[in-house]
Amino acid sequence: MKLPPYYKFAQINSDTFVLRQVEIEDIKDIVEISYYNSQPALTVGDAIAMQDEINKDYENGSSIHWGIADKRTNVIMGTIGYYRGFDNGIGELGCVLKPEFSGKGIMTTAVKLAAEFGINTIGLKKIIAITTKQNSRAVKLFERLNFIRKADLPEDEIEFQYIKCD
Repeated sequence: MKLPPYYKFAQINSDTFVLRQVEIEDIKDIVEISYYNSQPALTVGDAIAMQDEINKDYENGSSIHWGIADKRTNVIMGTIGYYRGFDNGIGELGCVLKPEFSGKGIMTTAVKLAAEFGINTIGLKKIIAITTKQNSRAVKLFERLNFIRKADLPEDEIEFQYIKCD
């Protein structure tokens, strides 16, 4: 496996957006979607502290976290990344999109790109994603992208799994 950190932070392009490193100037735009250890940011200061922890995790080789930036405006529309380490060749993919950008296919493309990166660059054997049963958009997203519903978890969550086919 080729784990982070990389010589140059991995940037991934689509036709309309780029998965790129979140910069300090982006933080004010993503407070509402900033989370760390399942805790939401309540202030810009919280979001900055969370991004600092995310950056430390990247430097320690246990995560990679991208901002989903519009190519025209460079504004961060959401975030996506792998969290909680890569033990046994498994990566946990998490994603969140600002409400005003939902329903446009952005996350469908972002998840595909991040999954391809996980398999082809990191060398993951499995990718998992966990969401609540009430998050119908995420459930539909993972089902549409051929993630398999693997387990019902405590606190009304579902684990989906994408397995690399050799």
